[in-house]
This record gives sequence, C-alpha cells and structure tokens, in this order.
Amino acid sequence: MANVLLEMSNITKEFPGVKALSNVNFKVEKGEIHALVGENGAGKSTLMNVLSGIYPYGTYTGDIIYDGEVCNFHNIKDSEKKGIVIIHQELALIPYMTIGENMFLGNEQGKKWCIDWNKTYAEADKYLSMVGLTDSSKTLIKDIGTGKQQLVEIAKALAKNAKLLILDEPTSSLNETDSRALLDLMKKLQREEGMTMIIISHKLNEVSYVADKITVVRDGSTIETLDAKTDDISETRIIKGMVGREMTDRFPKRHDVPIGDVMMEVKDWTVYHPEFSERKVCDDISINVRAGEVVGIYGLMGAGRTELAMSIFGRSYGIGISGDLILRGENKVLKSPKQAIEEGIAYVTEDRKGNGLVLSNSILRNTTLANLKGVSKASFIDKDKEYEVAQEYVYKLRTKTPSVDQLVGNLSGGNQQKVLLAKWMFANPDVLILDEPTRGIDVGAKYEIYCIINDLAKAGKSVIVISSELPEVIGMSDRIYIMNQAKIVGEMKASEATQENIMACIVGVKNDAVEGSEE
Repeated sequence: MANVLLEMSNITKEFPGVKALSNVNFKVEKGEIHALVGENGAGKSTLMNVLSGIYPYGTYTGDIIYDGEVCNFHNIKDSEKKGIVIIHQELALIPYMTIGENMFLGNEQGKKWCIDWNKTYAEADKYLSMVGLTDSSKTLIKDIGTGKQQLVEIAKALAKNAKLLILDEPTSSLNETDSRALLDLMKKLQREEGMTMIIISHKLNEVSYVADKITVVRDGSTIETLDAKTDDISETRIIKGMVGREMTDRFPKRHDVPIGDVMMEVKDWTVYHPEFSERKVCDDISINVRAGEVVGIYGLMGAGRTELAMSIFGRSYGIGISGDLILRGENKVLKSPKQAIEEGIAYVTEDRKGNGLVLSNSILRNTTLANLKGVSKASFIDKDKEYEVAQEYVYKLRTKTPSVDQLVGNLSGGNQQKVLLAKWMFANPDVLILDEPTRGIDVGAKYEIYCIINDLAKAGKSVIVISSELPEVIGMSDRIYIMNQAKIVGEMKASEATQENIMACIVGVKNDAVEGSEE
C-alpha cells in the first residue's frame, strides 16, 4: 500500500456568493512531486490556502489528514510546525534586507532578544548551497535576480524543516533557462532529500516534465488524478481534463482584415536607468506598429522590453530619454501617463496586482478608472452609466463574478487580467501595449484573451504584445521584434518566425531567415 503523507477529504469552502471548493478530495504520497492543475478560479490556490492554515479550521468543512493525524490548522504557523511550507506566486522577500535576514525572518537564530548573526549567516549559506545558490547570504535581495530570489524562497522553506513543500506558480516570472533549473532542483530535492512537493502551474509542459502525479480540478471539484507511470500526461490530455473538452487550436485564427497605415513609430529611442544613470536600458531603438496590426516583442529577461514600453507610456520609466515618438504622423512629446492616455496610448502592466488594479476596489470602480470622463456629466460620475459600462465589459470579456460590485482582490488571476483589459479598452486607445498579458493564467483564459486581442486588431487598434513565451509571440503576432541587451537585434514576419530563428537572433547566430524583413 502506498505511503500517504497527505489526504484532504471532502473539502468544501464558500465565500459570499461563491462556492470555491465542493467536496474536493486530494491525496499525496511521501516523496512524490504532485501537480495541481486547473483553470483560473478552479480552486487550486484556495485548496492550498486551506491546507496551510491561511483559511483556518472552521472556515471550511472536511478533513485534513497529515502523516496519519487529523489536523486542524488555525494559522500558517500551525501548518509550518508540521513541516508544511507554502511558497506563493508573489515572492515574500524584503529587498533591502540580506538573503540571510530574509531566510530567518520570523524564525530568528539565537536566544530571545538576541539574534546570533554568525549562526544566521552560517545556516543560511548551508541551505543556499543545498539549492545551488552560490551568492553570499549577506547579499541584499534587491541585488539578485528573480530566479535567484525563487531559490532563496526554497532555501527559506528548507530552513523551516519542510517535509511538504507547496510551490504556487514558481516559474511564472522566470525565463526558460531559470525555469528548467528550478524544475531540476525540485527533482534533485526529491531524489536526494526525499522531499514531497505540490506544484501549481499553468505551464503544462513543465508539469509533464516534473510531476509524478497530476490532479485536475474544475469549478471547485476534483475531476481526476493522472499517474505519469501509467497514464497519458501530454499537454493535450491535461487540457481536456481542465476545460472539459478537446482544444485543437491553442491560438484563435486571425480575422482576415487589411493592416492600415503606421499608427505609432518610435525612432532612435534611448533610455537610461533611473538609478544607474550611465546604464542604457533602451539603446537607439526604432519600431513601428500599424492600425489593425499585432506586433510582438520578445527577449530574455533583462532585455529591456518593459523599460521600452513604460518609457513610451508617458516616460513612466527611465531618465535621459531621447528619440522621436510619432503618433498618427505627428511628433509627440509625452511627459506623463496622463498625456499618453489623452493621446490614445494605453499600457497594460505585467504587474496587475501591484500597478494595474486597485485590489480593494470593485470591478465597477476599476473598469472606469482610466476614463472617468466616459461616465461623467458636468464633472459628476453618473453611477448608472458606470454600472452599465462595467456590466457591458463583464459580459463582453466573460469575466466570472457574481456581480460588478465584487472586490477585484477576490477574483482569480485570469479574471483580474480581464478587468485590467476592460479598464484600458474602455479608455478607447489607438495603441494598446500589453506587457505579459497572460502571465500566471490558465490555457482556457489565455485563449479568451487571445480572442480579445484579435478583436481589438479587427477594430483597427494597434496592439503591441510583450511576452516571455515564444509560442505566444509567434502564435499571436503579425510581425515580431527581438530584443537583447537593450537593443533591437532582429525583426521578422510571423510567417518566417520559428523558435530557432528567434533564439538565433538573440545569441547572434547568422541565419538568413532572421534578417530584418521590414517592408
């Protein structure tokens, strides 16, 4: 008989107006990597929050049996005492504290009122070595990249004597190289330390690579558990379980509409880092986008994609900005995001929770925030009009919510992204810059957002899509610009684009197919 470490039995969890979990059953064996997959809003994170005590005992029904014992966790400290440690998608690290200080924050080394710093850093270095991180534990968090920060979180969990490690979207902010390194580390911890892990991920190729078993949840219920040893765990098979049907096309077909004149052009655009004033984050960049066109921008992390987008959007990032921004044939100098919005440029940030949405406000308030004039009369907001607009976009984008009065912070990631898109669509821009528009959302919600992008292009909007996912850039774009080290290193039509050609541009390999193809 299998050695079961965790069994969650008939877990039901309700929020006002929503049943998030309905009699969910979930079982994990010792020493396995078990993936939990499903669409946004399926209940994955809610189930893990129940397990870790974030949703305390008494706020749900059902049983948690851990290591043969029925457990009633009242807070996250209770679950950590048992060796259950959760790493959330948004990393909980303090930038201006050292790695060692972050690792033992709340778990200080030494006696009461007296921290033993020598022990703190020695222990930190030991656990950093276990995860393959060679940086000193005295390094500030702000001075290491996102991939290394993810390793610090795992080292921090190991320092808490974790027996069951829960990783919620651990690779959502990582490039392909760092993602594979993290997955290999998970396999190493399983092999060498006997670690049991639960991974929540929308990147199904990674799930297939790392998981021993895969449990699919849909609409708050358990659908099935697949075993990598005996079952088909291909992406197509997992998607069928997630959405309840076959998905033969990952990207919708583009509308057959002509591409118009150049809507926005950036010439010789150079931007310097706001803190390190000698460092260029955009170096002599020239790009353009036409009416009805979807232009992709791809590059590895740190290439300068987001810096380019934000500097175009009313100089909201960078200093010493030079070059020309030409809108509808006229040279413009946009000194603030407000001016950019007034001139018809919208920027959908990659950080929807931090910079894109007001999580403590309703869907209604967030939808109209960038265009209050559109719901106002004589400087007063027309509440009926505002409600009508919010309802229209909930219907149009198929946002899952009991009402437009729902707080955005209570929505799933995919539905939050739809609210963010609705906010900028209601602003009615001519140019829409989408920065990682599908980060951290499931395959079904991605498809819906791709359809929205196509509809925007059909309506004559100019759309720029920045993405770390190569298949997404290739599948959605008419043309693609490739960035590396703050420069544009290639341009190609979608018909010429392959993953090999794009990566050849980035690493500087000569390839006839990747020469610039601007007409």
